[in-house]
Amino acid sequence: MRRFLYLISPSKINKHFYKDLAEVLSSKKVRYFQLRLKKHSNSKLLKIAKKVKGITKKYKVKLIINDLPVLAKKINADGCHLGQSDGSIKNARNLLKKNKIIGITCHGSKKLILNAIKEKPDYIALGSFFKSKLKPNAKKAQKNLVKWSKQRTNLPIVAIGGINNKNYRSLMKFGVNYLAISSYIWNNPRLKPKKAIRKFS
Repeated sequence: MRRFLYLISPSKINKHFYKDLAEVLSSKKVRYFQLRLKKHSNSKLLKIAKKVKGITKKYKVKLIINDLPVLAKKINADGCHLGQSDGSIKNARNLLKKNKIIGITCHGSKKLILNAIKEKPDYIALGSFFKSKLKPNAKKAQKNLVKWSKQRTNLPIVAIGGINNKNYRSLMKFGVNYLAISSYIWNNPRLKPKKAIRKFS
């Protein structure tokens, strides 16, 4: 089975999180796990990241740290993900080892996609394709942007934003390589994380 999911952490880590993460990753559908925590001290982040790394390693999932190449280096994560205001791919490459994964957010912008291609990331993230709880104010991206990008680069494309069990197939048809999911797994009012992940096949 191909691993086609790019799982993003919940914004708050509760006491069930580590157990839930292990159960979700054991589904063998997740290729990348992004640790995305905005309101934690560096020491708390380091502690969480180390714990998460043990779980991702066990299930052979690539651990990506959001925004912070320095933290990615410190715990020897598999790579980092950069937003448009998180510094350049070049600087992140200089900090991390050559074989590390660096991805970048391009929103729904052709200009940002073309700029990213020049900098040679390992993947580009496009979206938001649907209304997202994680980023409620994100501008909507059009699905044909995936096709446009595919004509210009062989870089893997991660689709992001409000993806759930009802709309993900429409994005797969456009040729995205990975689906970024978060709220549907962690904040699902009806399903626990291990059951929510089963809805993607």
